[in-house]
Amino acid sequence: MSHNHTHAPKNYNLSFAIGIALNVSFVIVELFYGVLADSIALIADAWHNLSDVLSLVLAWGASYLASKAATPRRTYGLRRLTILASLFSSILLLIALGGIAWESIERLFSPDPVKGYVVITVAAIGVIINTITALLFVSGQKHDLNLRAAYLHMAADAGISFGVVLAGIAIVFTGWLWLDPVISLLIVLVVLVGTWNLLKDSLNLSIDAVPKDIDIVDVIEYLNALDGVSQIHDLHVWALSTRQNALSVHLVRSEEITDNTFLQAIQEHLHHEFNIGHATIQVEKEDSSHSCSLNHSQCSQA
Repeated sequence: MSHNHTHAPKNYNLSFAIGIALNVSFVIVELFYGVLADSIALIADAWHNLSDVLSLVLAWGASYLASKAATPRRTYGLRRLTILASLFSSILLLIALGGIAWESIERLFSPDPVKGYVVITVAAIGVIINTITALLFVSGQKHDLNLRAAYLHMAADAGISFGVVLAGIAIVFTGWLWLDPVISLLIVLVVLVGTWNLLKDSLNLSIDAVPKDIDIVDVIEYLNALDGVSQIHDLHVWALSTRQNALSVHLVRSEEITDNTFLQAIQEHLHHEFNIGHATIQVEKEDSSHSCSLNHSQCSQA
């Protein structure tokens, strides 16, 4: 029996539109003044912001497609695109970070003069824009990997831009040109940590691993403790999308009759306690002479 309790998510179309518009405008400004000031830190931050814009576009497109109805051929619809978008976004970021790191290392050994005041002004604008964009997704980032990626990218960008401001101030007062590529490398390291975690989470969900916020041991203990259940097997928990989790399981019961109230209580508990909104439960009568074909060591959970 299948039942989906997932609540309709807040519509983030306006948030995506505002975030993309703000960041595209800032990327253009930051690239222009990065070249003008000959600041690799500004240019590095601009390319990183551009990759974030692409990530926002991917997340927005995937969220839109995921809302489309299922079809006879795609019975789950296109919800998994939200996971694939997060995976592609993380790979895109890693490639961008590699290019930034290479350019920064080259500039570290042959630093060029930098217009410190230009760097300070442009990076300060970046702090404001990235903070505003991050706040657009703060309410949804706890329950959606796509929104979490957008939020973390923008929050990290705000912090990184603040670091560039500090580097510009230091260059103005000390003349230490090596600070510019050093800050760029620090940008790479900071963003790399968040990107690596996003890559791992996205990859795990794409291969149907149990979502990391679900304790499978607790799920097994709950199902085994159900009234009249002597055994469970063929238990699977996976993500349908970055917002929705699913479960399928076979329950072996000694009782002759299983009513809908029993099943509904299980589904409600799985939804509220484990954030599993789509549960498919097969109930089997305890009978030693007729065993389920899926009740074997490879898929059994007792």
